[in-house]
Amino acid sequence: QVQLVESGGGLVQAGGSLRLSCAASGRTFSSYTMGWFRQAPGKEREFAAAMSSTGAYTYYAYSMEGRFTISRDNTKNTAYLQMNSLKPEDTAVYYCAAARTLLTTKLAQATPQRYGYWGQGTQVTVSS
Repeated sequence: QVQLVESGGGLVQAGGSLRLSCAASGRTFSSYTMGWFRQAPGKEREFAAAMSSTGAYTYYAYSMEGRFTISRDNTKNTAYLQMNSLKPEDTAVYYCAAARTLLTTKLAQATPQRYGYWGQGTQVTVSS
């Protein structure tokens, strides 16, 4: 069983930056594919970024590539999402997720059903 706890959300002006953290419990964090998704009010959950256990397979949604950076520290059981050049349309609840299987394609990493564990979410609000 893995428990995920996100933190780092908040209110930021357009053009600003935030770093989200996802702390995971359990001894097998290093073997999990970690993903970040977001959900804005009235919209479906959307893929943001994901990284395989060693970082060999890392993908981003097109709208976030170049602005967001996913990373992980397996020694701290923590995944991160650095978000720069934030826009009002980035406003959403951001969720981290963990998949026990190695996800090596963008399609697989972007599919929420492939992740068995989810955090409670952290709100990010970008003002114009």
